[in-house]
Amino acid sequence: MSLIRALSKELEARSDASLRALFAARPDLISPGVPDFAALAARASARVSVQRALERLNRPQMQVLETLHLCTNTDTGHSASAAGVKKLIAGSSLAAVERILLSLQELALVHRAEPPHTASPSAHRQRFYLPVGSLKDVVGIYPAGLGRSYTELVRLQPAFAQRVVQLVGELHRSGAAIQPATTPMEAALALQHWTSSPEALRAILATAPDRTTALLARFSNWAMGAVPQAQRKASVIGEGHDVGPVDWLLARGLLVPLDAAHVELPHSVGISLRGGAVIDNFSLTPPRPTLGTTTASLRRNAALGAIAETLRLTGELLHAVREQPLGTLRSGGVGIREMRRLADALRVDQHAAAVLLEFCALSGLVRLDVDSSCWVQPPELEWLGLPRQEQWLWLVNAWLASERAPSLVGQPINGQPGGQPNHRTAAGTAVVNALSAEAQRSDAPVVRKRILEILRELTLEAEAPDGTAPVLDANAVLQRAEWQQPRMARRFSSLIRGVLAEAEMLGLIGSGALSQVGAAIAADAPDEAMDILGEHLPAALNHVLLQADLTAVAPGYLSPELSQQLQRVADAEGQGPATIYRFSVQSIRRALDAGQDAATILDFLRRHSATAVPQPLEYLIEDTAQRHGKLRVGAAGCFIQSDDEAALIELAGEAAAASLNLVRIAPTVLISHAPPRQTALVLRGLGLSPAVEEPESAVVRLNRTAPVAGAGARPVYSAPRTAPPDADIAAQLAVLRNHAAAAGSNGHRSGAAVNGSEEATQLGLETLRKAIRLKQRVTMNVVDSLGNARLETVVPVSVSGGRVRVFDPAKDTERVLSIHRIIDIEAAGEIHP
Repeated sequence: MSLIRALSKELEARSDASLRALFAARPDLISPGVPDFAALAARASARVSVQRALERLNRPQMQVLETLHLCTNTDTGHSASAAGVKKLIAGSSLAAVERILLSLQELALVHRAEPPHTASPSAHRQRFYLPVGSLKDVVGIYPAGLGRSYTELVRLQPAFAQRVVQLVGELHRSGAAIQPATTPMEAALALQHWTSSPEALRAILATAPDRTTALLARFSNWAMGAVPQAQRKASVIGEGHDVGPVDWLLARGLLVPLDAAHVELPHSVGISLRGGAVIDNFSLTPPRPTLGTTTASLRRNAALGAIAETLRLTGELLHAVREQPLGTLRSGGVGIREMRRLADALRVDQHAAAVLLEFCALSGLVRLDVDSSCWVQPPELEWLGLPRQEQWLWLVNAWLASERAPSLVGQPINGQPGGQPNHRTAAGTAVVNALSAEAQRSDAPVVRKRILEILRELTLEAEAPDGTAPVLDANAVLQRAEWQQPRMARRFSSLIRGVLAEAEMLGLIGSGALSQVGAAIAADAPDEAMDILGEHLPAALNHVLLQADLTAVAPGYLSPELSQQLQRVADAEGQGPATIYRFSVQSIRRALDAGQDAATILDFLRRHSATAVPQPLEYLIEDTAQRHGKLRVGAAGCFIQSDDEAALIELAGEAAAASLNLVRIAPTVLISHAPPRQTALVLRGLGLSPAVEEPESAVVRLNRTAPVAGAGARPVYSAPRTAPPDADIAAQLAVLRNHAAAAGSNGHRSGAAVNGSEEATQLGLETLRKAIRLKQRVTMNVVDSLGNARLETVVPVSVSGGRVRVFDPAKDTERVLSIHRIIDIEAAGEIHP
C-alpha cells in the first residue's frame, strides 16, 4: 500500500484530541486548510512539511528517527520495531525508544506497519513502524552522520568502481582475510563483509600508522572529509613503513575518494568504529554546562546601566539624524562615511552606532524618505514623550519581532555577487552595511525567542538559594540549543553571539546573566518587566550643573527633551551618563540659526540649571547673538525676472501660486522654492508664458507631501506563533470528519493522478520516485497538446522541476514529459535484464 494512504487511514482513526495535538505541533498542516484526511496525509508527507517538523525535534528524537530510517525500507515495506531500533542505539532502553517512536507517530513522522515477512511469530505482538516516504530526501545522504554503503559508492562513483576490483585483489594477495572478486559489485560486497564487525575492523587497524586512529576520529560525526589529492593512487603492494594514515586507509578502501579533494567513510566502517551501533552517544537528558556565577546586585546594576545608556544614545541618535539626515548608497544601506560621522556624533565605535541605528530603524524611530534617499526622523514621534520604561519596551518589542539581525552589520558577506559593491575591508572583503538588505534574516524572531527561552531554562536549572545568578555564554546556550533542536544548530550558531550582544544592550542580560526583566520578557510577561523597571530604573534628570569654564555637567541620565535642547546650544563630550556639554561660539550660533535668540537661550539655561548662569557664559551668548544675522543665507529653487514690476507684485499675491512660496527680493526679481521646470508649469497654468533659462538635471523626483503610513507608530510584539488558533483547529476538524467517507473512497483508487489535488500530486510523485529507486516500469496516462490521452509504459529515470525523464523500451528512446500532462500513473512491474 502507498505510504500516504497508510498514513491517511491512521490519521482518520485518531481521536480529536490526538489531531489537535498534531495541528498544534505542525501548524503548516492546516495552513491553508485541507479538505480530507487523504490531503492531510499528503501534506504531512511533503518534503517541506517534514523538514519543518524535523527542525522542532530534539536530539534523542532525531537519533531514533534516523536509526529507524536506516533499518527500514519504505520501498519494499520492510518495517522495524522498537526492539530492533534499540539494538542499534548504544545506551538506550526499550521503554525509551518505544516512547520516542510513539511521540514521532503522534507527529505523523512515522506510522504503524505490518511486520516483515521474515519476522518470527512472536514479533507480531510488537509494534512495527515505517517513516514517511520523504524522510530520505530530508535527512540527506548521511543519516546519523554515516556514509553510504560500498555497493552504493560503486554504483555512484565510477572512478572507485574502476579501482575497487584491483584494490580487493591487492588486499587478498597481501594476506588480508578478504575474498577476491571479479566485478565491482562483488568487490564492494567483499569490502563490506571484511569491515562488517568492530572486531574485524580492530584487527585491520592493528597494523595502521600511529595517527590513523586520530584521523578516523574526525569522521565520528560526519562521513565526508577534505583530503588533498584524494584520488592519488595508493596500494598495499610495496607499501613502506613510513606510509601516512591517509594513504594507508585509501589503499585498503577504508576511505573512498569522491573527487580530487574529498573522501567518504563507508557505512560499514563507520558502524564498526561506533562499536556496531548507529548511535553511540544517546542520552535522554540535555548536557549541563559548567557555568560561572555573578551576584544579583551586579546583574541588576549592569542591566539597568545598559538600559539607561541605550535610551540615552537612542535619544542622541535621533537628534543627530534630525539635524543631518543619513544618506544612503545606491546599493542600499548607509555607507561607511555616514556611519563614521554618526559614530563621532554619538562618541561610540562604528559597530555600536550601526546596531543603535538598526534598533531605531526597526522600531520606526527613523524611516527612509523616498524623496531625499535619506534616513530621517518621522515628523510625529511618540517615543520621545514616553516614560523611560515604555521607551525601553518599545525598543524590545520591535527587536523581538524584527526580521533583521543588527549584529550582522560589519560582518563579511559570503558569496558576494557582482554588481554594486558594499563597503569593503582593507583585505578587500565585502561586509554588511547598516540598514542594507544583507542584514535581513527571516528566522531571526524564532531564533531570538528560542535563545531567550534557553537562557531562562538554564537560569532556572542553575538557580542557587543564595541569590547568585549563572553567567551564560554563547557556548553554553549553543550546547543546549544543539540538543533541543539539532536541525537548527547552524542557524543558532550564526546568530547566537549577535543576539546575546543585542540582548545585553537592551538590558535583558546583565553581567553575563539573564536579568529579571529578561526573564519576564522570556516568559511573555512584559507588564512584569515594566513594573520592575519602574521600581529600579532611576528617573531621568531635568537639570544640569553650569560651570564657569563654559561647560554644563549632566549629573545623571537626562530626559530626552532636555538632552535634545541642550545639544542645540552645546556640544557633547565624553561617554556615559555624566556627559559634559561645552558651549562655544559655533554651538550658540547653531541655536540662533534654529530660530532662538539670546533671551530664549538664557531662559532655558536658568530653568534647567541647578546653579546660576556663569557670567562668562552669559557674555558669550549675548555677544554671539549681537553679531549674528547681519548676513542671511536662504534656499531658492529658481528666480523669476521681469521688467514689469506691477506684474510681479500681482504674481506674488496670486493664491494659485502659493505652492511656489514666492518671495520678492528686488523690484524686478522673485525667487521660488520650486525648481525651474515646476515653476514654469505653475506659471503657464496661470496663463503666463515664461521662458526657462536655467538648465535642469535629467533626474526627476516625485515629491511626497504626506508622511509614511505608520511612521513612528508603537510596535506591538507578539511571540512567533507555534500553534494555530483553537477556532481554526475546530473548523478543520469539522471539515475532516464531514468528509471522512469521501476520504475513504478516494483511498481505494489503484492509480495516482498527478495533475489533480494535493493528495493526488503527492501520490503520483511517490509512485514515480519509488519506480526510479526500484527500477520499475510504470504505466502513465499522458495527454498531448491536442487533448488526446494515451497509455504509455515507460521507465522513469529522474524527476525534478515539474518534469520527468523517461525511457521508452518500445521505441528505445528517452524523452522528457511535463508532469502536468500526466493524468494518472501506476507501477507496471520490475525490470528484468
